[in-house]
Amino acid sequence: MQHLFSQDDSYRNVKITIMYDGSHYHGWQIQQNALTVQEVFQNALANIIGDDYDVKGCSRTDTGVHANMYCIGLRTTHKIPPERLKAALNRHLPNSIAVIGCEEAEKDFHPRYDCLRKQYIYKIWNSEVRNPFYDGYALHYRYNNLDIEKLNKACSYYKGTHDFTSFCTPDKRREGDMQRTVYEAGVHRDGNFVIYTVEANGFLYNMVRIMTGTLLRVAQDKINPDEIPYIIEKKNRRFAGSTAPACGLYLNKVVY
Repeated sequence: MQHLFSQDDSYRNVKITIMYDGSHYHGWQIQQNALTVQEVFQNALANIIGDDYDVKGCSRTDTGVHANMYCIGLRTTHKIPPERLKAALNRHLPNSIAVIGCEEAEKDFHPRYDCLRKQYIYKIWNSEVRNPFYDGYALHYRYNNLDIEKLNKACSYYKGTHDFTSFCTPDKRREGDMQRTVYEAGVHRDGNFVIYTVEANGFLYNMVRIMTGTLLRVAQDKINPDEIPYIIEKKNRRFAGSTAPACGLYLNKVVY
C-alpha cells in the first residue's frame, strides 16, 4: 500500500504497542504475495486516518512468530488523540492483533534504532501427549523430562558479548556485525511447559530458534553443555543445533 505522508515540521510521532498471534502471518514486514502483520495493521490504520502516515516496526520477526509486545512508530499529521486511535484500531483490527498501548513520542523516536534490549521467550510443551490447544503456540517435545539444571548450564555460556555467527542462518541481507550482548538466558519449568528466556541488545536471523535447537541437542546428550563456548568460538553455523520451529517463539518485551 502506498501512503501520502510527507515529513515536515507539523508531523507527530506516536508510539503504538501491539500484541499479535503470528500463526497466519509471514512476519511483521510487508512482503509481496504474503500476508503480514504490517499489511493488516496499515489497512486498519488507513480506515481511520487515510494515507497520512509512515509506519516503522521494532523488528522484522519471522513467519509464524508471535509477539506479546511489539512497538510501532507512527508518523502522521493527523490530529486524532492516542486513546481514540487505540480504540479505533482495535475496532478495525482482526482478533489476532490487539493494540495495548498508544502514546505521543518524541519526533526522533525510532522503534528499532532506539531499542536498548529485546526479550524473547520460547515455549516447549514437554509431555508425551500433545495438547491440541497449544498447536501452533508451542513446540511439542514428547521425549524425556527435560533436565532444567543441565539446560541452564548451557544457557550460562550464552551470556556475555560474543560473535554469534554459529547461531545465525546465513543470509546476505543481514551480513555485518555478528556480535551481540546477551544479558539474560535461562530455562524454567511451569508444569508441562519448559520456557527458554533470552534478553539481548539485539538478535541475528533465527538466533533464538537456533539457541533453542542447540539446547534440545544438549537435552538429548548430543551436545555437552560445556561445548557451547567451543560452538561460539567456531563461528560456523554447522556446529550448533537445528533451528527450532517458529511456533514456540514470542517477542516478549522491548526495552527503550
